[in-house]
Amino acid sequence: MGKNKLARFEENLSFGNLFQYPATIEPWESPLRGKWNEAYYARTAPVVLEIGCGKGDYTVGLARLSPGKNYVGLDIKGARLWRGCKTALEESISNVAFVRTRAEFLDRVFAPGEISEIWITFPDPQPSKPRKRLCSPVFLDRYRKVLPQGRGVIHLKTDDTDLYEYCLHEVVKPAGYEILYNTADLYAETADFGDAARVQTFYEKRWLSEGRKIKYIAFKLS
Repeated sequence: MGKNKLARFEENLSFGNLFQYPATIEPWESPLRGKWNEAYYARTAPVVLEIGCGKGDYTVGLARLSPGKNYVGLDIKGARLWRGCKTALEESISNVAFVRTRAEFLDRVFAPGEISEIWITFPDPQPSKPRKRLCSPVFLDRYRKVLPQGRGVIHLKTDDTDLYEYCLHEVVKPAGYEILYNTADLYAETADFGDAARVQTFYEKRWLSEGRKIKYIAFKLS
């Protein structure tokens, strides 16, 4: 393990905006579960979650853009989360926090209905393992445990055509979920796609410079 990673892991321990939980099946529960608004943010506001947030640039970008909402970025890689935590602290962005654990344990971190929206930005497309895709029915069932019944919104941004087509034609449409936004070329459209077009990750900018098209779909999970 590199020295930079070790140093970041050590500094992570001092961050008040990072909560690290076991990535194991042994029973555990976050002390913030059901209390994120009152115990961490000290206010009542919608809590928006980004799953697989990496370095947290999208989570932090959303938090800057919408100070009236509370944001949580979740990832399993501590060295990546270090960057998002550091940026939020340096800029005194108080409406953002980060969680280190696996997406499989969402219901140990959040109570039913505690999350209003979930963002999935440029996830691993898992071409040979559809069940592991973060927009698969397996994961949607996990999201239901923390979203308000019939009102939770899922956002997916990806440069991967197969993943986008899978989500749209094999998951969303067959289930009859209400589609709020849908485009196979986000930045070629004149329509207003909200926050999806207002925040870009580091890799998204690079892919756009390479001519890749960004796909986006948002739907209501019933």
